[in-house]
Amino acid sequence: MKLNTLKPAAGATKARKRVGRGPGSGIGKTAGRGENGQNSRSGGGVRIGFEGGQTPLFRRLPKRGFSNARFKKVYAVINLDDLNKFEDGAEVTPEILKNMGLVKKQLDGIKVLADGTLEKKLTVKAQKFSKAAKEAIEKMGGKAEVI
Repeated sequence: MKLNTLKPAAGATKARKRVGRGPGSGIGKTAGRGENGQNSRSGGGVRIGFEGGQTPLFRRLPKRGFSNARFKKVYAVINLDDLNKFEDGAEVTPEILKNMGLVKKQLDGIKVLADGTLEKKLTVKAQKFSKAAKEAIEKMGGKAEVI
């Protein structure tokens, strides 16, 4: 037996159904969709869970439990690489970062992450710092101040 002589067993493979390809295919004209109605149209059909207008099961069942997702804090992140745009000894605040376009929205605050390397001595004021980012800022002789 050789790999180049292997073949699937007889009857194990089938040709793909090519629907709507004329009278010889056996599935021509309406392509097995019937004559009229929602499911015969392109883009037709109903969404998952639709029960023909009856109130669907997921709406009939009582809602249980509590999710904290509504109260989750979302921080705008900035990396050490981005802070290299400032001059040596500059003070970096969330307002300056927003004005420079380095963060779009302040959201619940700014978090400084340690992606990349910092080459300048800066005083950075933000709501949160990763441990590595704080160490990198202080290693360059700067300050990481939590607002």
